[in-house]
Amino acid sequence: MKPRRKFLTAALATAALPCDADAEALAAQASTGGVTASTAGGVLPTIGLGKFRVSRLMIGGNPLHGYSHFNSLYSKHMLEWADRERVCEILANCERQGINTWQFSHHERGMGDLARYREKGGKIQFVLLSHAEIENDHKLIREVAKLGPVAIVHHGGSAERKRRAGQSGKIRDFLKAVRDAGVMAGLSTHDPEFLREAEEQQWETDLYMTALYYLTRSADEFKKILGTRPLGEIYLPEDPARMLAAMRQTKKTCLAYKVLAAGRLTDRPADVENAFRGALNGMKPNDGMIIGMYPRYQDQVAENAGLVRRILRGAESGASNR
Repeated sequence: MKPRRKFLTAALATAALPCDADAEALAAQASTGGVTASTAGGVLPTIGLGKFRVSRLMIGGNPLHGYSHFNSLYSKHMLEWADRERVCEILANCERQGINTWQFSHHERGMGDLARYREKGGKIQFVLLSHAEIENDHKLIREVAKLGPVAIVHHGGSAERKRRAGQSGKIRDFLKAVRDAGVMAGLSTHDPEFLREAEEQQWETDLYMTALYYLTRSADEFKKILGTRPLGEIYLPEDPARMLAAMRQTKKTCLAYKVLAAGRLTDRPADVENAFRGALNGMKPNDGMIIGMYPRYQDQVAENAGLVRRILRGAESGASNR
């Protein structure tokens, strides 16, 4: 067996690490079908993606797997806390709160966490983000397809590098291979123009993952806008409106991410609420959002689910009164 395939086989065969009894019970109580996800925490509206119903609020995998988008020390801080037992507990809490879908990247840790959670009775659905240098091996795509993902999505930064290099055909080959395996295919991007291009050229996509901040601009693009290229990742406050406008121009479902600018908008509850409202009010009714959660110091899962319920209830009430 080739080394790059070993992690998938190991993930499927590994015995589960213990989640606590409460986490197991919460997973057993969770509902993933129907028009809404009704749980102990309340109701979250869902949208249809093929044969699946997915909650409009989904949990992202970055904080659980040590991708802080700040620096390596903070990434290690996240990763050492979010061990497999805690990830299991967090996912069970998501299901309790009506969050029925998890988006994470295709790597050994993520696949292992999924296998362990499922072996403990968890029912959470998943959207898999692929860097595609590995998944272009079509046999591996078929192996992942056996796990029943909602979708397999081509990684945004990787896709944008290929596009700049004139290798868009490789992206489309990957999307076709995912569809051929019987799974919905998605394209992730930070660039609203890339989204428009894929739609105009009728790329082989069923959905999109759309970053609200275009942090993967080239150095030349940032220099043109700012006059220089600052250190680190750049989050421009004008970006969300641009991507939301592009999202509204496609009928396909878009799953917005980087809604909180990779944690930069979390210092005050008002900042979180404003970011959530801006995203939910600016997207289509069949769109959703992916939020990374790091509930080390507070129950961000319950807080985020409650906030989304309140915002969407208010939007529905406002629409009915017009």
